[in-house]
Amino acid sequence: MSILFHQKAVLQLYPNAITAFNNPVEALDKDQKPISLDMTAVANKAAELKTAYDQLAYQRKRKTEYPSIEDQLDKIYHGGIDAWKVDIKAVKDKYPKG
Repeated sequence: MSILFHQKAVLQLYPNAITAFNNPVEALDKDQKPISLDMTAVANKAAELKTAYDQLAYQRKRKTEYPSIEDQLDKIYHGGIDAWKVDIKAVKDKYPKG
C-alpha cells in the first residue's frame, strides 16, 4: 500500500501529529516529540482511505477524457444538448461508477 495512505491515516487518527513518516511509520507532535501509534488502527485507516480512493477511480479517468468546458459549450451551441449528451455518455459508459 502506498506510503501516502499511511501518512494520511496517521494525520487523521492523531490530530496532534503535525508530521508523519514511513519506514517505519512514525509521527511527531508540534514539539517534535514522537507520538505512540496504534499500528493496527493506522493500517485499518490506511486500508479505508485506499478503498475510498479506489472507488473514485472512474471519476479520475472520466476527468481526463471529458472535453474542456469551452469545447463542451461549443458542442452545445453548435450541435445542441442531445449531441453533447452523446459525447458525455460515451465517456460515462467507458468508465462506469463502481
